[in-house]
Amino acid sequence: MSPNPNREPQSTVEVRRDWLLRAGMGLGTIALADVLHRDRAFADQGIPSSGILNPTHHRPTAKRVIYLFMAGGPSQLETFDYKPLLNERQGQPLPDSVRAGQRLTGMSGNQATLPLAGSIFTFKQHGKSGAWVSELLPQTAKYVDDMAILRSMTTEAINHDPAITFLQTGNQISGRPSMGAWMHYGLGSDNENLPSFVVLITKGKVDQPLYSRLWGSGFLPARYQGVQFRSGKEPVLYLTNPPGIDAASRRQMLDRLKQLHEVQAERTADPELTARIAQYEMAYRMQTSVPEVTDLSTESQSTLDRYGDQAKTPGTFAANCLLARRLAERGVKFIQLYHQGWDHHGGVPGGMRTQCSETDQPTGALLEDLKDRGMLDDTLVVWGGEFGRTNYSQGKLTADNYGRDHHPRCFTMWMAGGGVQGGVVYGETCPFGYNIVENPVHVRDFHATLLHALGIDHERFTAKFQGLDARLTGVDPARVVSEILKKA
Repeated sequence: MSPNPNREPQSTVEVRRDWLLRAGMGLGTIALADVLHRDRAFADQGIPSSGILNPTHHRPTAKRVIYLFMAGGPSQLETFDYKPLLNERQGQPLPDSVRAGQRLTGMSGNQATLPLAGSIFTFKQHGKSGAWVSELLPQTAKYVDDMAILRSMTTEAINHDPAITFLQTGNQISGRPSMGAWMHYGLGSDNENLPSFVVLITKGKVDQPLYSRLWGSGFLPARYQGVQFRSGKEPVLYLTNPPGIDAASRRQMLDRLKQLHEVQAERTADPELTARIAQYEMAYRMQTSVPEVTDLSTESQSTLDRYGDQAKTPGTFAANCLLARRLAERGVKFIQLYHQGWDHHGGVPGGMRTQCSETDQPTGALLEDLKDRGMLDDTLVVWGGEFGRTNYSQGKLTADNYGRDHHPRCFTMWMAGGGVQGGVVYGETCPFGYNIVENPVHVRDFHATLLHALGIDHERFTAKFQGLDARLTGVDPARVVSEILKKA
């Protein structure tokens, strides 16, 4: 290309500046193309979503989650972690070499001795996997080949409130979004007439308190918080019309209220106003959808019998498990069941019999029901509490009675369906059931794995909070426990 005869000669500095400018633009184009290529590659692997992740980071194996949270800390030594050595050394003090100076709670830390306590319940191996399960859980044991049993869960909190808050929100300090809120934020909703995140609590249980912040939205917009369904005539508080107000009047009132909110939103740009409008509209639609989904009388007698006698009593764990299946069928993304009463500092044998009699049959029935309907393949079911229990007795140890204190060092959870590899027992604790000796799974690892099943990369799934990119798994290392997932 011949030079322009009318162009004035450029200095060396100008030539260099011009070259760098053009080269920089070229390098920027290359970088942009690389980013777009990678984003397109990720997008090709995901699926469409009505949440902020559209599409998801990768193709999910689970469309929804049913989380059976056993509040209070069920004993792993009476359920899934068989330790015959404790029976052999019944009453002997916990060896200092095993404890290794680990902290204790104030409830047993001042005991003169810490006598080892073996479980009075028998264990048997079940399924092709040969997983050990206590006699307390005969119905759950039928489905061990559909489960990945995590016997090496570990947490950092030793008391209930921070431990439950940690599992539900990824942080021991309150104020962060709950798991269900994160799911709703990221994945949106599959049913515009029902909440994407529903909470069910077993009625009549008195134990460690549960707070609405456990299913709150934290710093995310309020519309992502969980909606608690209750037993009784009014499953959702304040949903029904007051006396003298019919559906037409309600609709007219909401239309006018929406107009006022929109005017105010234009003035203030307050996102809470938009959220409030959306919540009012959802409530109006729920006036029809909620009574329908909570009406268990439409279920067959054989289905009710499967879940047990208590399935006919609203608010029981059995009824809530059946309701969870109905909600899952209708596109609810995250269904959280809380069942209190597992905090057995004393009277472990009697307490565990009661708790397991209330939960074992409904849990097995839920898994069977989901399998029969072809839903277990894309429904992730989770079972577990906030921590485990000690291998020594809190309080007096007798031949047929003992207590167990909090033990964050190791506990057991299980996951089933939704891309989980069934028949897996992952992780191992020492023969004393006090320390993890193989494949620890931190609470953050559990969160990362749950997100992964839903098509979400936990490191890339963030929300702005106080100028930082906050995420469910926090800033400390977390890994997806790929060993328990089916191979692609």
